[in-house]
Amino acid sequence: MPAISTNDFKNGMTLELDNGLFTVVEFQHVKPGKGGAFVRTKLRNLRNGNLLEKTFNAGIKVEQAILDKRDMQYLYKDGDDFVFMDTESYDQMTVAPVALGETADYLVESAMVIMAIYNGDIVGVEIPASVELEVTQTEPGIQGDRVSGARKPATLQTGKVIQVPLFINIGDRVKVDTRTGDYITRV
Repeated sequence: MPAISTNDFKNGMTLELDNGLFTVVEFQHVKPGKGGAFVRTKLRNLRNGNLLEKTFNAGIKVEQAILDKRDMQYLYKDGDDFVFMDTESYDQMTVAPVALGETADYLVESAMVIMAIYNGDIVGVEIPASVELEVTQTEPGIQGDRVSGARKPATLQTGKVIQVPLFINIGDRVKVDTRTGDYITRV
């Protein structure tokens, strides 16, 4: 595994530190008037998504983790697990829901994802910023009930429940922001 200098940090770089894998979110080289230079960083833990602020002395070596990023297509659900296919090699991979986290709430058959793999473990799954899903259950909108900004719960085809405007009905397709889980618009 390559060791890199803290002087060579870049946003998006993945590091292997004592307490796990981290992605560099932002970094700043600081050269105070007295004392040695240092690098102040914000790191995101790849396992749980938590942010960590860490300071490194300038020029020290840290281990860079090289992630294998693959384009994968979601095929179907096998019990609780999700089955994906590598779009280059056509190999199939069964993935437990815990490895996907909240991403599982937005997966529909034939959806494309970018899966980051490190030493055989899935450490991240990137999906589009928004997806279109069908509403499978919600209370019917009442004619004339057009209170501005009023919302009601709706269950999507993946089982995720979101808040939607009153005019949305069963069978409607809605666009959902995958980062926040918010309703964007009716499709």
